[in-house]
Amino acid sequence: MEMEAGRTVKDVSPHEFVKAYSAHLKRSGKMELPHWIDIVKTGKFKELAPYDPDWYYIRAASMARKVYLRQGIGVGGFQKIYGGRKRNGSRPPHFCKSSGAIARHILKQLQTMDIVDVDAKGGRKITSTGRRDLDQVAGRIAVAA
Repeated sequence: MEMEAGRTVKDVSPHEFVKAYSAHLKRSGKMELPHWIDIVKTGKFKELAPYDPDWYYIRAASMARKVYLRQGIGVGGFQKIYGGRKRNGSRPPHFCKSSGAIARHILKQLQTMDIVDVDAKGGRKITSTGRRDLDQVAGRIAVAA
């Protein structure tokens, strides 16, 4: 009998992982959704709120993956990552950062769930339980594929 090598987040497709982990977060019921979830825009460059009712779980899963891959990333880093192009009508478009409040709220939620923790050098880092949690989901994806 050969032992199956452990799969990590780096070994699976990012799209598949975020889909699976967001479903895991939703099922667990530990994440507390804010009351403004259905009316908030994700950045000042957006015109409307997201159409997907599960967008908060998807963003949280994506942020957890980003912290896993790159320790020490904070709210400002996430604002840059999820930023986009602001259309200025007849004037040229420019890059614009996304909402910091959403990033901060999700990081606090992940912190209460013990997935991420504050890094002494600034930003957030993944905890050992968070790493195990994310790797378990990645392992399930790898087995299914």
